Amino acid sequence: MTVDELLSAKVRALRKQRGHTLEVLAQRSGVSRSMISLIERGQTSATAAVLGKLAQALQVPLAALFADDRQAQAPQPLARAAAQPRWRDPATGYERRQLSPVGFPAPFEMVEVVFPPGQRVAFDNGLRSQPLHQQLWLLQGELQLSLSLGMQSWHLQAGDCLAMVLDQTLVFSNPGPEPARYLLALAALGDSLPALPVVFPGEMDD
Repeated sequence: MTVDELLSAKVRALRKQRGHTLEVLAQRSGVSRSMISLIERGQTSATAAVLGKLAQALQVPLAALFADDRQAQAPQPLARAAAQPRWRDPATGYERRQLSPVGFPAPFEMVEVVFPPGQRVAFDNGLRSQPLHQQLWLLQGELQLSLSLGMQSWHLQAGDCLAMVLDQTLVFSNPGPEPARYLLALAALGDSLPALPVVFPGEMDD
C-alpha cells in the first residue's frame, strides 16, 4: 500500500468511526465534499494544508493519518529508517517523515520535515479539541513561522529551537536559498513530561 493509498483509507475509516457523512466532515474541516470524496477514493493527492484541516476535524494528530493499522503483531519500540512512513506534499514539495514507532505508546511523537526554499504552508490549528505542545529544532537552513491571531513571528536559524502550543493558525515559510530541515516533537497538552533536574559538572556523585 502506497502512502497516498494509506491516507485515503485512514481518512475514510476515521470519518466512518466518528459517524460523519462527507457533508459533515466538509463543514467541520472547511475542505469541500468533492475534495474529500476524491481523497477517500485515492483519485487525488491531498496537500499538507488539506491534510492538516482533515486531521483537526477528525480530532487526531496529523501523524495518525500516516499510521498503518494493519500490523498483525504488537507495536514495536524500534522504527527502522527504511520503514518510517514518508510523504511529499504535491503542492510545495514539503517532505514529512514519521520518526516515532507507529502505534507504540509514548507521551510524544517525533517527525522530521524537509521544507523547500521559497515555499509556504499554513496549518489552521484552531479546530483542535485538545491543543498540542510542539517544539521545533531547526537542523539546517532557515525558517519563518508566524501565528496569524497572536501576530507573532519568529525567524529561525540552524540550531534554534522554538516551543509553542498549537491552538491557532501557524504559517511556515522558507525565505532562504536552501531546504530547511527540522525536527518536530509533539505532545498532547496534558501529557507534559516532568522536568529533569539540571546537573552541572562537579555536582555528580563519584
